[in-house]
Amino acid sequence: MSGAPFVLDSTLAADGHFVGDLPLSTVLLMDDARFPWLIVVPRVAGMRDLIDLRRAQRQALLDEVDACAYALRALHAPLKLNVAALGNVVAQLHVHVIARHAGDAAWPKPVWGVGDREHYASVALTAEVARLRVALGLANAQ
Repeated sequence: MSGAPFVLDSTLAADGHFVGDLPLSTVLLMDDARFPWLIVVPRVAGMRDLIDLRRAQRQALLDEVDACAYALRALHAPLKLNVAALGNVVAQLHVHVIARHAGDAAWPKPVWGVGDREHYASVALTAEVARLRVALGLANAQ
């Protein structure tokens, strides 16, 4: 909360592909094709925990997490949606929204630390980002 400009954490930037910007947050697609997995990062510098946001920002973030969850549900029909804001490894406030299916690479355990990441192939990545942008209402945005 120092007035410093927002800068996306380098680990998040390296682990995800840009989907688009919602009013408060940047949405990334985690680069692991085994799981439909979005990362929602509010563009507010210095935030570590949900309670660090002002009340209106916190509500906006939760609304954007909801939008991401609905998009994943519409596109992937998951058995379960996992939503988590851990921040134990990356301190910058971010929320994971993960569509889970029985029999996925980690089911029924959490996705972290299970097996080897499967990077998106170029064509699959382009298609998934395009579908997510439409589902999030970002199709015409830059």
